[in-house]
Amino acid sequence: MKNPVVLIVGREITEPTSVRGPTFGIGRTYAHAITRAGGIPIILPPIIDLHDQLETLLSRCDAIVLHGGGDIDPKHYGQSPTTSALYGINANHDEIEIAVARHALAEDIPMLAICRGLQVVNVAHGGSLIQDLGTEDHRQKYHSVDLIPDSKLARAVGASRAEACHSFHHQAVDVVGHGFVVVGTASDGTIEAIESTTATWCVAVQWHPEDSAATDQQQQNIFDTLIKVSK
Repeated sequence: MKNPVVLIVGREITEPTSVRGPTFGIGRTYAHAITRAGGIPIILPPIIDLHDQLETLLSRCDAIVLHGGGDIDPKHYGQSPTTSALYGINANHDEIEIAVARHALAEDIPMLAICRGLQVVNVAHGGSLIQDLGTEDHRQKYHSVDLIPDSKLARAVGASRAEACHSFHHQAVDVVGHGFVVVGTASDGTIEAIESTTATWCVAVQWHPEDSAATDQQQQNIFDTLIKVSK
């Protein structure tokens, strides 16, 4: 049986080292977590000219990971900026990732969306975001997340509570996107995970499981499950 190919939408890197000129890239921890699970990570550059080729590109992949990054332009969920805390907005990232999120769900391609990725999936399907939580409680913090028993995420983690989730976000889901349900919350009520009610496996988490997956089996289990359902 072949190893599943996992597409990750890359990032524009404006301050590269050891290469000439601007580059595209992904975080290594995502790639390592996918590789440990038995997948083969590949990068899709966020190039607008590829938009019309996404259907062909994604048909060659077995799974998708949307990873962390800057904020989504609020215009994509019908709002104007309401806070100076917004950062890292990139029109190319927004357009390609929103299109990938919609196509993946329409074609039932297994997908794991992480941090910004969760927000992309939610916005792509009609949801909205809290533009700024107004607290540092979810910024570079480890905390537990209570999961809905028998949800796809709880079955992946192997428990109804993920014990040590590394959060690094200042935004969160407000209105949940169409066809999605909340399956994980922090102790303060912040939505930490959603999943599709129609897809075979479309799970989105607000924290960063890749950060500790090398030493925390609960977190690695999420990637392992993505690869299992992609075979």
